[in-house]
Amino acid sequence: MDPTGDNPTRDPVAHGYQEAYQDGNALAGPLAEIFAVDVTAAVSRCAHCRSEGPVAGLRVYGRATALVARCPHCDGVVLRLVRAPDTAWLDMSGSLALAVPLGRA
Repeated sequence: MDPTGDNPTRDPVAHGYQEAYQDGNALAGPLAEIFAVDVTAAVSRCAHCRSEGPVAGLRVYGRATALVARCPHCDGVVLRLVRAPDTAWLDMSGSLALAVPLGRA
């Protein structure tokens, strides 16, 4: 979606946004900071029932190569993690938000 919230195929420059975009590599530093912490201490908000709680409180099913985490309140799927030898897929579409404590000194 472009900065105006319109159709993503529209040109942002045509809408008055002159700033050039960066590719996804610009996220490397900020995401490394977030995911370098213990995510189980983070608080997630369930997309199904809107309840909030620590990721450690989710109910996790599966084996190491494929995990499904469900909300302890409504049993909705909050997170899916699938691992292959050289890739991991993380689906967090069942979580509206993830508040990550950064633990700064």
